[in-house]
Amino acid sequence: MTGTADTCSSSSLAKLAPIQAVLFDVDGTLCDTDPIHHRAFVDLLQEINYNNGEPISEDFFIKNIAGKHNEEIAELFFPDDIPRGIKFMVDKETYFRKLAAEHITAIEGLYKVTKWIEDHGLKRAAVTNAPKPNAELMIAKLGLTDFFQAVILGDDCEHAKPHPEPYQKALEVLQVSKEHTFVFEDSVSGIKAGVAAGMPVIGITTRNPEDMLMQAKPTFLIKNYADPKLWAALEEVDKAMGAGNGAST
Repeated sequence: MTGTADTCSSSSLAKLAPIQAVLFDVDGTLCDTDPIHHRAFVDLLQEINYNNGEPISEDFFIKNIAGKHNEEIAELFFPDDIPRGIKFMVDKETYFRKLAAEHITAIEGLYKVTKWIEDHGLKRAAVTNAPKPNAELMIAKLGLTDFFQAVILGDDCEHAKPHPEPYQKALEVLQVSKEHTFVFEDSVSGIKAGVAAGMPVIGITTRNPEDMLMQAKPTFLIKNYADPKLWAALEEVDKAMGAGNGAST
């Protein structure tokens, strides 16, 4: 299944020329934060003796939490007491930021891609289900505050991912077309949102299993931004744009 997507990867991006913009998820796409989120959940759930104090597994986290909006997660853990669930998630995000401030690192090859985007004069936005303080912290710690021209939050939309609205809003804010924009995502929820918004999505296998991500129909998957597969596709983009299809800004 992965092979099928990979065969058309280069041409799929080249068809977007002239490329206008690139959109990024934040958690797990710019930086590998899932282990930090997992630890925050484990510690705080044990404090309230959730599941008789048995820690949630990484597999449970990937299948039930990664990429989801906080309201969904609150309902997962506290289906009969949503206000308590919302309060728990606020506490969890505060604890996450404390941990993340010391442990955030960029996904391999990220700055090579951001330079390629800047060199081509493309517009860019971060599109995330993360709460605003989390998004701002991660982007700042990565030194990308000035790189992004917009940060679109699920909280600011009527519907968060996997609904396409956050990505549709990014296109609107940047004043670009879905026919000339592509997306980087690492979760099933995020890939579904980008695909539903009508754009090619490159899935990053930071933590989520390939077979799970492929179910969301990404254009192709990469291990990280240094993956030769990505650069082969971007080389095809360069060829297409060099043939009289310069970047549209």
